[in-house]
Parts: sequence; C-alpha cells; structure tokens
Amino acid sequence: MGRKRQLRLGASIHGVGSSHTAWRHPKILSDASVNLDFYTGQAQKAEEGKFDFVFVADGLYINDKSIPHFLSRFEPITILSALAAVTSRIGLVGTLSTSYSEPFTVARQFASIDHISGGRAGWNVVTSPLEGTALNFGGKRHPEHSERYHIAEEYLEVAKGLWDSWEDDAFVRDKKSGTFFDPGKLHRLNHEGEHFSVQGPLNIARSRQGQPVIFQAGSSDSGRNLAAKTADAVFTGPDSIEEAKAFYKDVKQRAAAAGRSADEILILPGIGPIVGATAEDAERKYHEIADLVTPEKALEYLGRYFEHHDFSQYPLDDPFPDLGDFGSNSFRSTTDRIKKQAKEQHLTLRQVALQEATPRTSFIGTPEQVADVVQRWFEEEAADGFIVGASVPGGLEDFVDLVVPILRERGLFREEYEADTLRGNLGIPIPANRYSKQKAL
Repeated sequence: MGRKRQLRLGASIHGVGSSHTAWRHPKILSDASVNLDFYTGQAQKAEEGKFDFVFVADGLYINDKSIPHFLSRFEPITILSALAAVTSRIGLVGTLSTSYSEPFTVARQFASIDHISGGRAGWNVVTSPLEGTALNFGGKRHPEHSERYHIAEEYLEVAKGLWDSWEDDAFVRDKKSGTFFDPGKLHRLNHEGEHFSVQGPLNIARSRQGQPVIFQAGSSDSGRNLAAKTADAVFTGPDSIEEAKAFYKDVKQRAAAAGRSADEILILPGIGPIVGATAEDAERKYHEIADLVTPEKALEYLGRYFEHHDFSQYPLDDPFPDLGDFGSNSFRSTTDRIKKQAKEQHLTLRQVALQEATPRTSFIGTPEQVADVVQRWFEEEAADGFIVGASVPGGLEDFVDLVVPILRERGLFREEYEADTLRGNLGIPIPANRYSKQKAL
C-alpha cells in the first residue's frame, strides 16, 4: 500500500501585495518588497507551520502602470540565497525566465542554491509573457507564445543534462593519494539543438536532492504540455473548484500520455485565504483591501495582462470591449479566460476590472470554514495542495496559526517535516544520474 496522500503547502512572499493599492493599508510595510526582515519573517513563519516551500515570483519588464510590488522587488536568486541562511527545512522556490537567460548560468545558479540550502531549491520555469521584456535584452524579437514553450522545453533538457555533469560520488577528495575527483565520473553534455549549443560540464557537483525541483506555471495548452512532460509541480489559478478539477484531471492525463505516473506531478492552485474570528470579521478584512482599489487603478491592473493596454479609453459601464486576439501572445490563459467570462456573463468593463483587481474567492471565513474549503478541494482532486498568498495584512500568520492546526487535527497535513530536502518533503524521488544509470544497466 502506497503512502497516504498528503496536503502540500507553499507560501508566496509578495512584498507589498498584488494590487496597485494594497501598500496603502496601515498594517502593510510600504517597503516590504525590498525589506529583508519582512522576507525573513515570512519564510520563518511558513517554516514554523511546516510548509513545504516559500515561493518568490518575478518579472523582467515594468512601466509606470505596473503595480508597486513589481516596481521595486528582490531578484529571486539573490533573496533565496539569503533565506537559505535563516531557514533549515523549508524549500526555496524562485521564478526565472527561459526566454531571457542562458541555461548554463541558470543551471549553475540553482545548483548553487541547492548546495547552500542543503537540497531545498526549486525553479519555477516561466517563458516571460510581456513583449516589452525584449526591450531590456538587446531589443531582440519577443518569441511567439508557442515558440517560447518550445524554447523552454529544450532549455530544461539542457539544464537537467548539466545537473548530471558529475556522478554523485565523483569527488573523491582523497588527500593521501592526491585524488580530488574521478575523471570517469565527469561528463560533458555536448548539446547541439535548435536553440542552444552547450558543451558542459557544469562547474558544480550534484546536490543532495540530485536536481532542483521543477515548477511550472503556464495554464495555456502549450504550458500544460510543458508541465506534463517536465514539471514536478504546477502552479495554477482557477476561479472555481469545477475549473480546478478540470485542470487537475487534464494535466494528470497529459502527464500519463507523456509516459509519466499521474502521481509524479503535483497540482498547486494559488489562493489568498482571508481568515477572521467570525465570517463578518473575514469580510471586513477583505473590504479593507478591496475598498482601496479605485476603478482607475483596477483598469491599470487589468491592462498588464493585455500588454499594458490602455483600458481608460473605453466607457467604464459599456460592455467589455471586443479585443479580438489581443493578449494571446502574453498571459494567454488569463486573457482567454477574461474575454470568455466577460462575453458569457455580459460584464461591463468596470465589472471585469474590479473582479480582476479585487478577487473574492471561497477561501474566506472562519478558520473552520477555510479549512473546510481546503479539505474539499484536496479530497475532490481539485488540488494536491496550495500556494498560500497573503492577500491581507497578517494573512500568512493567520493561516499558519489558525487553519493549519485544524488541517492537522483532520489528518490532512504533517505535524513535522519528513525530510530535510524539498524533494523529500514533497514526496518526489531523487532523479538518478543518467550516466550512473547507464552503467548500472
């Protein structure tokens, strides 16, 4: 009999918040996005709650319409290295783009974090949706949506190959004989592909968990295919449990079609739970943040998904404008959803903008009510776990202190860490070194 299915939890550290106006709340640190003490406190709180990992998102293009958190925030590799020094068991996951970086450098960076942290690194693989990003990298052409995922697939193939440069016991370090490493256990990749030419080997050994854990966040058809083939875990953002179940089933089926076990890939929706002493208290917390958002700021927030399109040119209370294919080369799954919902529900531009800028989910209520929703999604296979974001001040603390104990009482979440690596805690096996595996055949 296999190991009992276990709820997985990650914590998203998102500085001053995910809106244009959250930073104005009196309880939010206005410099949280570049405040090391804030990040340290969030990571340590998540570790206190025995979360599997903390997650730091990223982007490579801003303008004067971007939300405050995007305007000035830590680069993930740097801040995760700092967090590795002040935590001991929790995983450390960061976003890095395959469209605007080189696989040798990135493989080395994540391998370094894996060593610094003792095997707790994870990489959220993204393809950079915003076309303006190209302007910060030599002005080259921004790849089309499907092309970005094709590049990402080869990129991951290279990175994983580089992580196998050294077999696990390659470094002998025998001072008496003067043997530092076994040359027979050093391997060049010699990759020659459509997008990359990389010889190798990587100049850092394999870590205790073999390779960093691969996360992926695309929900479009191309994103789902990449995740099914290459990812250990998938971030997603469904609007309902029905949508979540459909996504869960679809990605698991794609993984099986790619020759993998459906259990090899974890589906982790992002949520922003709001926990109150009473249901009314939770509603009050929601409105303290939501009421800060003006229609003008909501339009700016909406615009980012559509290449920072200027929605202020349209009447607020007219039907959502017909944008055709606009947005299909950026956040495709999100823009497709927005346009579809607006059409089916006959929504005005004002309604769409406020709905996106001030989302209200079912994860709001008393600790018991929030735990009930978490349990339902988990048991009905809408999720294998969740990425918990703090959508209100103290949101993570409330979830750890008030909801997690209930989940433990119900036998859904761990009392203590099972391992000291990210793979160990997530239940994801260490990938065998390809060269050692060949020798064993």
